[in-house]
Amino acid sequence: MPYESLPRYSLGFFPTPLVKLTRLTERLSGPRIFMKRDDQTGLALGGNKVRKLEFLVGEALANGCDTLITGGAAQSNHCRQTAAAAAACGLSCHLVLGGQAPSIPEGNLLLDQLFGAVIHWTGELRKGERIPEIAESLRSAGRKPYVVPYGGSNTTGAAGFVEAVRELTHQLSRLGESVTHIVFASSSGGTQAGLTVGRSLFGLNCQLIGIGIDKGASGDVPFAEHVLRLANATAERLRVSDRFSASDLAVREEYLGDGYGKVGDLERHAIHLVAQTEGILLDPVYTGRAMGGLIDMIEHGEFSREHSVLFWHTGGTPALFPYARDLIEGESARR
Repeated sequence: MPYESLPRYSLGFFPTPLVKLTRLTERLSGPRIFMKRDDQTGLALGGNKVRKLEFLVGEALANGCDTLITGGAAQSNHCRQTAAAAAACGLSCHLVLGGQAPSIPEGNLLLDQLFGAVIHWTGELRKGERIPEIAESLRSAGRKPYVVPYGGSNTTGAAGFVEAVRELTHQLSRLGESVTHIVFASSSGGTQAGLTVGRSLFGLNCQLIGIGIDKGASGDVPFAEHVLRLANATAERLRVSDRFSASDLAVREEYLGDGYGKVGDLERHAIHLVAQTEGILLDPVYTGRAMGGLIDMIEHGEFSREHSVLFWHTGGTPALFPYARDLIEGESARR
């Protein structure tokens, strides 16, 4: 069915701001840079997962579910926003998190607990691998859980970013602006798949560039292939006639550094530069790495002054605080 007909529960503040990064543009002497501020979506200190969760929660409520269950890393932005969404609509929430319980919760984990989520620690398993058995235990106890997929990335969640493209095209039209490229963090694939379908549906003439965040995020399937399958499945479900091929996707995986959640010079430099030129905070796991990739591409001449690049800020600010040592000591050493 068309995405407008899918069940939806209002959770965020939309449209999010679309701003020009004038000082960063000047500093880099490259293309004009815009930013879509999905760190300002409102729920639980913001983030792009709210877009997906409006449709996922809508589906859960339509199916009569009483519990949300999802998984991720200990500092998962997605899990924090899922816990907040559950609280906002009166559902219980179970989070299946990788790692071990710390003595004092920080960042996203502190917020998970404030929102009342029940947390299940799973050691090295950080992608919700134990969700099926926990969901079955909840069913045996008489509950009706709704499994929110890793990163909110299925055809339901991707619909949130189809809607996001409609929002963006209206903003660009009102401002009399256009963009040639959109750059964003790409991990579980739903954001890129939704943007791909939305670009086709609403005729947005630009290139989408996903910066890979997590090596092996899609398991045994190459990440680009995973995104392609999800984009086509989303298009089919939403009755969008176009189908996509590998040439429709750009996934840059050369910025993975030491792996998921590992802060290096690329992320540190991007976080400090954007904070000190624009007063905007990036996070150490997703937007710091994606902006680092964009800065590297600009410095290597991949964009000219005639280009207009939109950076999609997907949120994640609470994760800055547990990474304080990596961000400050690393930057001090660099100087």
